[in-house]
Amino acid sequence: MNTNLDVLLVSDEEAIQNQIKNSIESKHVQVSVIPPNDVIREVNRTPRDMVIYLQSETGNAVENIQYIKSASPSTFVIFIAQSADFSLLRNVTRAGTEEFFVYPDELSLFLSRFPTIQQTYMAKKESDDQQSSHLLGRGRGHIISFYSGNGGVGKTALSASFAQTLKLESASEVVLIDFNMQFGGMEKLLSIQSNRSIADLLPVISELNETHIRNVSQTEEFSKLEVLVSPCDAEVAETLDDSFIANVLRTCRRSFDFVIIDLPTDINEKVVTALEESDRIYYILLPETPALKTLKQFEELSVRLGIELTSRMEILINQTGKDNEIKKKDLKNLLHFPIATSIRRDIKGLQPFVNKGVPVRRSSNEKN
Repeated sequence: MNTNLDVLLVSDEEAIQNQIKNSIESKHVQVSVIPPNDVIREVNRTPRDMVIYLQSETGNAVENIQYIKSASPSTFVIFIAQSADFSLLRNVTRAGTEEFFVYPDELSLFLSRFPTIQQTYMAKKESDDQQSSHLLGRGRGHIISFYSGNGGVGKTALSASFAQTLKLESASEVVLIDFNMQFGGMEKLLSIQSNRSIADLLPVISELNETHIRNVSQTEEFSKLEVLVSPCDAEVAETLDDSFIANVLRTCRRSFDFVIIDLPTDINEKVVTALEESDRIYYILLPETPALKTLKQFEELSVRLGIELTSRMEILINQTGKDNEIKKKDLKNLLHFPIATSIRRDIKGLQPFVNKGVPVRRSSNEKN
């Protein structure tokens, strides 16, 4: 059993959040701090054991707590108010709050009770884990993005092959999404012909569910992989904003075990949203100097945009060969992120599949 407690501290008051974080953080209690506006994105990306919600001036605490409990019912919510307000207590309790304290009057009470709350929660979690191990049911889906700042690096081929392999080699429910809205590419690679695309979800985006996704997605013939293809239309792409992307990904997360995303090279609000929603980001890198420079620019831009990469991004080195300018052993000393794997260059083996629009993976246990 994992004895570590993952705590999310929601606050926009730096002095208060630092006081609480320094008091409860320990070897077995990891605390992350986010502002109230980031709650929905963070909860969708990573469910937490416990949320400590500090009252803020934004006034959306009740709605955020309701969303936390709907997305992750097992999350333990503690609300810390800045005044003794009975009406607020009633509303946040109805929303799903388990404990309520007033700052600063009851801060010492909260800190003294926290170890007991932690022990009680961990005991309940262990009991729930044992019960759930005997039950069948779909868990929380995993979102994996394939991205590169350079074009022509094999990103679409790798994401498609990875999704097909997941589907062929496991019993998982997998959906592949092509977010190259203007020109597409996935429909050509997988030989999918349809007049339906991800843009057809726009009229029902506010009430989106699994049925809508499956009505629009295309089933790849061999692997039975579900694919949401691009509209391949720049004008239509302009109508699909970042909230559309977030809703599609969150619905897919609830409906599928794995959500595989093929992202375009440019950085805009839609790409940033997809990266923020992702549990794992695979950056496709060619072993050459220009590609390394682009990767460095992406790292710097991600810091400015507030995209957290450290714990989520890995490098896929593509098109390796004897004549490469830079070797894999050299890259290990240059990169700030772990190398997941390297893929050798095989133009003769791969190009016929690409030219014919035939999927690379067509059955399980294939050789080569």
